[in-house]
Amino acid sequence: MISVYNADIAKHAFRVYNREPEAAMKTWVLPLLAAAVALYAFQAMPRCTAIEPDTGKAGDAISAKGEYLDKKYVSEVYLTTGTKDTKVTISEQTESEIKFKIPQIAAGRYHLSVLTANKASMIEQPVVLTVE
Repeated sequence: MISVYNADIAKHAFRVYNREPEAAMKTWVLPLLAAAVALYAFQAMPRCTAIEPDTGKAGDAISAKGEYLDKKYVSEVYLTTGTKDTKVTISEQTESEIKFKIPQIAAGRYHLSVLTANKASMIEQPVVLTVE
């Protein structure tokens, strides 16, 4: 039910509509909720853009560079073959760089994966480290 109130202010007539709660939900609350969910989905995510050097052997120091790599976003780093993940020990961590040493692993090509700080997602990065 919509109630209408007519008023005359400064000789200008207008109507005030009193909508029912269901209409208000459809008009304002649901779109705002959808916008909040969309913004949450686009929060900053860790992203590696380079790994230096891109070839090394066990014990060598490696630097992964990118954005959103600090402890606020990344809790752990792994070298992965796609079927087996090997955790690395982080020696330094800033927003734009993570430094670690190559652990004792078999020779081969490994992608870098990061575990998000809330431990909700393991994100495989588009950088490759070749272990000799």
